[in-house]
Amino acid sequence: MASVRSCVSVKPAAGPARYRSARVGAASLEPTSLRIAASQSATMLLAVRVLFGVAEGVAFPTMSTFLPKWFPTHERATAVGLSMGGFHLGNVVSFLATPIIMSHIGLAGTFAFFASLGYLWLSVWLSNVESDPIDSRTISKSELQLILAGRSKSKVKGSKSPSLREVFSKMEMWAIIVANVINNWGYFVLLSWMPVYFKTVYNVNLKQAAWFSAIPWGVMALSGYVAGASADFMIKSGLSIVRVRKIMQSIGFIGPGVSLLCLRFAQTPSVAAVIMTAALGLSSCSQAGYFCNVQDIAPKYAGSLHGMTNGIGTVAAIVSTVGAGYFVQWLGSFQAFLTLTAVLYFSATVFYNIYATGDLVFD
Repeated sequence: MASVRSCVSVKPAAGPARYRSARVGAASLEPTSLRIAASQSATMLLAVRVLFGVAEGVAFPTMSTFLPKWFPTHERATAVGLSMGGFHLGNVVSFLATPIIMSHIGLAGTFAFFASLGYLWLSVWLSNVESDPIDSRTISKSELQLILAGRSKSKVKGSKSPSLREVFSKMEMWAIIVANVINNWGYFVLLSWMPVYFKTVYNVNLKQAAWFSAIPWGVMALSGYVAGASADFMIKSGLSIVRVRKIMQSIGFIGPGVSLLCLRFAQTPSVAAVIMTAALGLSSCSQAGYFCNVQDIAPKYAGSLHGMTNGIGTVAAIVSTVGAGYFVQWLGSFQAFLTLTAVLYFSATVFYNIYATGDLVFD
């Protein structure tokens, strides 16, 4: 993966690299700002959380803009897997390290520690990362040729994004939107309501077990990378991009759906924990499915389109997280709600397989 090596040996420039650095710089203020805001009022705390949510919202869109420029088509899923793996491993480290850090330097020191890590990363990023390999003065000609040869036929240069009417008139785009919506729905149901489920069904308090909270994130990091590498291997072996995307997306939805249905047969919390972890791990295959698909169909506009689809998906995440309790009451049991989520997974799989494509849609 020559382009993976070259991506970390370049110099700074404007573009998605700068947007991402601004996002991390703002996010690094969060730990210290939260402490100050919390000491003032609940309203200020909420306002700070909203502001940092806005700052962090550019992460995935800038990734979708950055990766098509730096990675050939047959390496993008692996690149996404590595990037998202870092995201998940960060959660593993924070879950496990926070109690230890707090015991030594207190809550304020913990906030300062994580903020300093963000600024350390920012200094490295600004000093070493270029938005486009064409602008790099350190990348070798052979590496540049490899990247350019593996790019989509679109030139991936900035221009006006397609109108909303154009976007919503394409079923190929709807395939990605629906997949994003259901992925976020299931993902946040599993993560947000897992402690409630175990407390309700098994009378087990997961909040007292940081190690258990960390396990799903670690599994997702590993499975996401394996899924990405497997997808790229299939593409390099001759399978079409669309077939690979559909295979990975099917695994990413059918796997969690089946896992949720199997929960009704779990007799112990340990078995249920394994099943839920498997559901989250298999869901990471979606990173090599719909997540990469927007870069396939619209590399020139991948950032803006990913931002739009992720915004819609976030609404679904809010509905599933906030509304889960109401759904459980309406359906009569937690298992019925999980069955509904499984049905949504299966339905979205069918929809995606019918309408998804690997060809350019917006050029």
